[in-house]
Amino acid sequence: MMYNTYIDTADKAVCHLFLHCCFRDGNFSEAEIDSVSAKFVTLGLQKDLNFKDELVHYRSYKDTIADERQYIQDLISQINPTSELAVYSYCLELGLSDEALEFGEEELLKTIGTVLKIDATEQEIARKIFLQRQLVAANKFF
Repeated sequence: MMYNTYIDTADKAVCHLFLHCCFRDGNFSEAEIDSVSAKFVTLGLQKDLNFKDELVHYRSYKDTIADERQYIQDLISQINPTSELAVYSYCLELGLSDEALEFGEEELLKTIGTVLKIDATEQEIARKIFLQRQLVAANKFF
């Protein structure tokens, strides 16, 4: 597990979790890069980490992740979140940032929810809230 030696802080773990949510499908669109870098800045991660360096590190080990559930478990245990739904909602937003949710991404979000101990009902509510907010933003009405 190449990533274990590198990801040694909660901030790095958050960054790599977010990168995995965006780039798990192998597509690196500008919109996704913009989305994850915006979260990076919003959460103040740029003070201690360089986004481009983290992306290079992520890409260097991404293909060696043999057990995705264990990878997610390792990242989340490093983060040790007190706001599980917030972490999940960020992951959901990043997973949907390309406006397409493929089966693998769907499974990733379920895995993240499970590791965070968020039940299926709460996951579905979070998803509905996010999708409805996207519709409101696009249509400019409630």
